[in-house]
Amino acid sequence: MRLATYNVENLFNRAKALDQRTWALGRPILEAFQRVCELLEEPEYTDEVKHDILRELNRLGLRNGDTAKFARLRQNRGRLLVRRRTGRVEVVAGGRADWIGWVELTTDRVDELALLNTARVILDVGADILGVIEAESRLALKRFADGGLNGVYEHFMVVDGNDERGIDVGVMSTVEYPPVGQRTHVDDTDERGRIFSRDCPEYHFRLPGGQTLVMLVNHLKSKGYGGKAASDARRRRQAARVADIYRAQDTPLVAVVGDLNDTPASDPLAPLLRDTDLRDVSTHPGFDDGGRPGTYGYCTAPNKLDYVLLSPALFAAATGGGILRKGVWGGRRGALWPIYETMTQPVHAGSDHAAIYADIDLARL
Repeated sequence: MRLATYNVENLFNRAKALDQRTWALGRPILEAFQRVCELLEEPEYTDEVKHDILRELNRLGLRNGDTAKFARLRQNRGRLLVRRRTGRVEVVAGGRADWIGWVELTTDRVDELALLNTARVILDVGADILGVIEAESRLALKRFADGGLNGVYEHFMVVDGNDERGIDVGVMSTVEYPPVGQRTHVDDTDERGRIFSRDCPEYHFRLPGGQTLVMLVNHLKSKGYGGKAASDARRRRQAARVADIYRAQDTPLVAVVGDLNDTPASDPLAPLLRDTDLRDVSTHPGFDDGGRPGTYGYCTAPNKLDYVLLSPALFAAATGGGILRKGVWGGRRGALWPIYETMTQPVHAGSDHAAIYADIDLARL
């Protein structure tokens, strides 16, 4: 049995702000979007809140119109603001209950060749159960599989999470590994509020021998925008909650997979990597990392972001694993490692993340 995870960077549509040449270009847009979404949920729009709403809308290019290059303001019922002929813009809603609407990021379609290379990575990995990171929806995942994966996968599950950009996590599995249950943790909270940026869904599968396998799929808080201290703290809370969910499982066969957005020795991931008995498949003697430990960007050690973590019973049955990075543009010229011949420029990459997988000998379970 092969278990894997792959951050596909959205399948059909991706926020324009995420497609800038560097994080430095897209980061102000993403930060303004996150902040205005928080402000719009306030029950009362005080003068200070109204001032801050207008500031963030201005950063998004929405002060003078409902549509801008990177974002769109939806005012479906009632009005958030009015724009006077004098040029004055005023927030007229008194709070969240006074209007129905939201701010959303505008999207572009993913390059068609990139989509084909994303499919190629998945086919080459050949996982029986694949955690999919940044899938827009279950329908998008199924359309993608129907169009490019040659009928390999029979089952598709995605739970809408908390990310308003449509970045969710899900799974695909072959006919031999049917899902038998799922549970969401999208609304889990602690003393500081809601925990997960997306979700940590539990997906339960029946194995050919009758055992139950649980896969916890994750996409933890990004380092890409927001202050470092706040991002690290949020990621640590998320890692701690994932550890609790793992400990609560009633089967010894559990895999925690996904884009954890931090390195193995980082403090934010310590509750998961240090304080549980989970084992990273990349530490297995049979694991092949192709000479590079990382899974993102240049794939150096500081870019080890994607994980397949195995419970003791799964790790004991593991025979090895590996990283498939042929769909990642290899450095500035795409020459740091072998890539698909169809990738002639960075926009053709299947993703900027590599796929990582673990092989399990079912006879050892």
